[in-house]
Amino acid sequence: MGFQMTLLYLVAALCASMCFAASENFIVSVPGAPVSARRGRTATLPCWLTPPKSAEGLEVRWYRGDLFDTPVLRQLTDGTQQAEYVGRVSFGLRDAKSEGLKAGDVTLELVNVTLEDAGEYTCYVSSDQGYDKASVSLNVTETGSSPLLSAVWREDGQVNVSCESEGWHPKPGLRWSDHKRPLAPESLVYGSDPGGLVSVHSWLLVSGPSKVSCSVGLSEEDVREARVRLESLPESSMAGWVAFIVTLIALAAVAVLGAMYFKNRGSRSKSDPETGNDDSEGKEDHTVTLTTVSFILSISIKIHNLNVTLDKTENPHLKTIGGKLVREEEVAGGFPDGDKVTLLTSIKGTPGFSSGQHYWEVLLGKENVSLKKSWWVGVTNATVNLQELKIPPTPSNGFWFLSSNTADRFQLNAEPAILLPIHSRPKTLGVHLNYDSGELSFYNVEEKRHIVTLAARFTGEVFPFFNPGKGDLSPMEILHRENKPCQPSEVEHTLDSGSKATKY
Repeated sequence: MGFQMTLLYLVAALCASMCFAASENFIVSVPGAPVSARRGRTATLPCWLTPPKSAEGLEVRWYRGDLFDTPVLRQLTDGTQQAEYVGRVSFGLRDAKSEGLKAGDVTLELVNVTLEDAGEYTCYVSSDQGYDKASVSLNVTETGSSPLLSAVWREDGQVNVSCESEGWHPKPGLRWSDHKRPLAPESLVYGSDPGGLVSVHSWLLVSGPSKVSCSVGLSEEDVREARVRLESLPESSMAGWVAFIVTLIALAAVAVLGAMYFKNRGSRSKSDPETGNDDSEGKEDHTVTLTTVSFILSISIKIHNLNVTLDKTENPHLKTIGGKLVREEEVAGGFPDGDKVTLLTSIKGTPGFSSGQHYWEVLLGKENVSLKKSWWVGVTNATVNLQELKIPPTPSNGFWFLSSNTADRFQLNAEPAILLPIHSRPKTLGVHLNYDSGELSFYNVEEKRHIVTLAARFTGEVFPFFNPGKGDLSPMEILHRENKPCQPSEVEHTLDSGSKATKY
C-alpha cells in the first residue's frame, strides 16, 4: 500500500513538472483593451508570444466563440475556414518594429471590416510542449452624417429646432447646448436601418436670442456639429425701419440711398460693432441665423434686376431653348449614376459677377402643370464645363445654392448641410446676389416672402447656376424683364413686417 501511494505521488509530481514546463514555454499575450476599427477599413488584432520566440513552426489559430474547428485563420493545420473571412484575413504586424512570425508576432489583420465582424476573437498557439490562448474584442464603428438642422417659428414666438443624423454605429450620443450651456431636448429618438446603422432625431423649443448647437458623435474626438443662431429685432426697431423706408420712397434719390445702405451693410458684415468680432479673417462661421426681414431688400431688388442667359456649352443631359428654357434630356442608357441628380444636369448662366448687386428670377411652374419639386439654383465660380467636374458641389469647391427635392424641405449646400421646412413651393424664385457683402438671398416672388439668405465669401468671378432636376413635368425657365431707363423694375418684393427670414 505504501509503495502504491509513493508511486502515485511520483506520477503527480512528474505531471506537475511537465505542466509547469509547458506553461513556462510561452505565454500568449493580447492588448488589455478592445480594438476599434472603422467599418470598411482594416482591423489589426495584436497577439504575440512572451517571451519572444519564432511561431513559424507552431500551430496558430484565430477563432470566434466555440468555432475552434472552423477558425478565422490558421497555420500548420488543415480544415475549414469560416467562409465570410476567406480572402480577408492574414497574419499582420503588431507594430512598425515587429519582425512578424519569426519573432512570435501572430497578429491578425482583417480587411474590409463589417458590422458583423464585431465581437471576441481568440488567439490560440500550440507547440509540442503545450499551448496557450487569449481573447481580444473588436469594436466596429461608423461615423454618420453631419447633423441636419431645421427651424420652424411657432405662433407663440418660440422656435422648434430639430436635429437629425444617420449612419452611425454603435449608438451615438447627441447633445444640445446654447453658448456651451447644456440644453435638455423635448425628444430624443433612435432608429436603425436594415444594415444595422443607427439614426438619431431630437428637437427642442427655444425662445429669445440664442446660439443653439447640436453635436452628434461616438466620442469627444469624433463629433459632428451644426449650429443655429436665433435672433429677433425689437418691434420698436422694426417701426424705425418702416419709417426709414417711407422716407426713402418719398425721396427722388432712392437708388443712391439704397446703394449706400448696402455698402454700409457690407462693411458691418465684416466687423460686427455689437460683438466686436472681425469676420474678415479666419474660418467661415457655418451658422444659421433666424431674424426679422428688413424692408430695404425690396428696394435693392427693384434696382438691380438683371436678365440672365444660359451658357451655350453643349450638354447631352440637358435641353435648352432660346437661352432661357432648360430641362433634363433623355439619353440612351440613362444617367451614369442612375436617377441621382448631379452636376451632369447642371448649367451655368451669363454674365458673371465679381462685384455689386444683381437680381434674377427663375420660373419653376407653368399654368395647369404642377410646380417643380427637384431643382438647384444659385451661383458658382467653376471655370470649366460642369459635367466634366468630379468634385462634390460644396461651398469649399465653389458652389453656393438652394435646392429642393420631392420631400417637403429645402436644403442649403452648406458644410454641414442645412434643411429648411417648405411652407409653400415658389412658382417664381427670385435670386439676389450681393457680391461685396457676401450674401445670396432667395425669394418666393408670388407670396413676396424671403426664403433664406446664404452668407459666403465669394472669390473670383461667379456665375448664375441652375439645375432643372429630373422627372418634373415643368421645365425651368429664366425670366427676362424689360426695364425702362432710369426706372426700377416693376418686380416688387416688399415683405410683411411679421414675416421671418433665415440667413445662413
